[in-house]
Amino acid sequence: MKILQPVRGTSDLLPADKARQNHVIETAKKIGRTYGFQDMATPIFEFTDVFRRPLGDASDVVSKETYSFEDRGGTEITLRPENTASVMRAVISNGLTQTLPQKYIYAGPMFRYERPQKGRMRQFHQIGVELIGPSSALADAEIIGCGAELLSELGVLEHCTLHLNSLGDTQSRDAYRTALVAFLAQYKDDLSIDSQRRLVQNPLRILDSKDAKDKEIVAGAPQLADYLNDVSKAHYDLLTTALDKANIAFVADPLLVRGLDYYCHTAFEFITDQLGAQGTVLGGGRYDGLSEMLGGPHLPAVGFAAGVERLSLLVDKDEEVRTDILLVVMDTELQADGFALASQLRRAGLSVDMPFTGNISKKLKRADKIGAGIALLLGSQEFATGEVQVKSLGDGETQTIAIDALLTHPLIAPLCE
Repeated sequence: MKILQPVRGTSDLLPADKARQNHVIETAKKIGRTYGFQDMATPIFEFTDVFRRPLGDASDVVSKETYSFEDRGGTEITLRPENTASVMRAVISNGLTQTLPQKYIYAGPMFRYERPQKGRMRQFHQIGVELIGPSSALADAEIIGCGAELLSELGVLEHCTLHLNSLGDTQSRDAYRTALVAFLAQYKDDLSIDSQRRLVQNPLRILDSKDAKDKEIVAGAPQLADYLNDVSKAHYDLLTTALDKANIAFVADPLLVRGLDYYCHTAFEFITDQLGAQGTVLGGGRYDGLSEMLGGPHLPAVGFAAGVERLSLLVDKDEEVRTDILLVVMDTELQADGFALASQLRRAGLSVDMPFTGNISKKLKRADKIGAGIALLLGSQEFATGEVQVKSLGDGETQTIAIDALLTHPLIAPLCE
C-alpha cells in the first residue's frame, strides 16, 4: 500500500520546528502586550465575500490563490488567505465599531494556492496586529514601532531594512493613478502580460512588478510623492518625524505600493537579504477604506502581518525542548506508584517523562533525547522506606532522599520556580 504524504504546499511541524514557531508567536504576543494589543482569533474560513469584496474578483489572490468551495449547504466559503479582512469583519459583526480604538494581535494559519517555495507554503502561518479607530500618523508609527521591536527581540532587526512610502489619500492617489496610466499606456505592448492586465484593473501594482522589462519602464514613471496633497504630506511628515525621534531607521521607497483602493497613506515593509527572493518578513500599512467595503462605517485602521515561517528561518537559535526529570521505575510492580509520583511532580509544575518499557540502562539513555538533567530512580528497597534516588545526569552523583522532600531538593526546587 502506498505511503501517504502531506499535501503539496503543507508540512508537518515536528517538535523542533514547532518550538521555533512557538518562540516567534510567543515573542510577538509579549511585545504586543507592551503596546496594549489584546489576543484574538477569527475562524479559518469565512463567507467568500469577506475576501472578494475588498480584494476584488480580478485580484491575483481571489482569481488565482484562494481555496474557495461550496459547503454542503451550497454556501460559498473561503479559507482565509489573510486575516486583516477577517479581523475587520469581526469588529463590525460583533458591534464593536462604537467602542474604539480596538487593538488586536493574532496568530494562525492562512491558505493560498501558489507555488511552494522556501518560507512560502500553501498553508502558512502569520502573526499580525491591527489598530482600528485612530486616523493619526502616530498610530502608524506605533504599528511600525511594534514591528521593529518584535524583530529586535527576535534578533533579526539588524538583518532587515524598513522601507516606507506614502500612498496619499484618495484624492492624491486618484490623481497619481491617472498620471501613471497615461505614462504606462505609451509602453503597453512592452509590458508583461500580468502588467498589461493590471494597467486596466490595478495599475499601481505594476510599480512592484518583478519582470525585468517592467522594472526598466517603471524607472521613468511619475513619482507618487509629486502628487501628494497637503493633507497627505502632513500625515507622512508626522510619521517620519515620530520614527526619527524614536530612532527607527527607514529608507523612502517610492515603488512600495498597495494596489487595493482601501489602502491609503502609509505603506511599509521590513525587508531582509537573508532569504533570497522572499525578502519581506513583515509588512503593513493604513487601510481606512476596508470597513465600508465590508458593510461597516468608515473606520480608520492600520496594521501589519508577518510570516511565522520566514521569521523562524531567520531566528538565530534552536529552541530547546527540554524535560526536567526522567523517572525510572526499576521494578515492574511499582509502575502504578511511579505514575502517581510523576503526577504529583507534574502538579507542582515540573515536566516529567516516565518510560514504560526497556531495562534500566535503556530507560536512562532516554535522558539524552529529552534533555533531562535529573533522573529519579524508584526501586522497591527505597520505596519501602518512602525514599527515591536522585541522580544528577551531569556528574553522575546520586543521593537517596525522602519522596516528601523532593520538591525542596537543591536540584529540583529551582525547576519549580
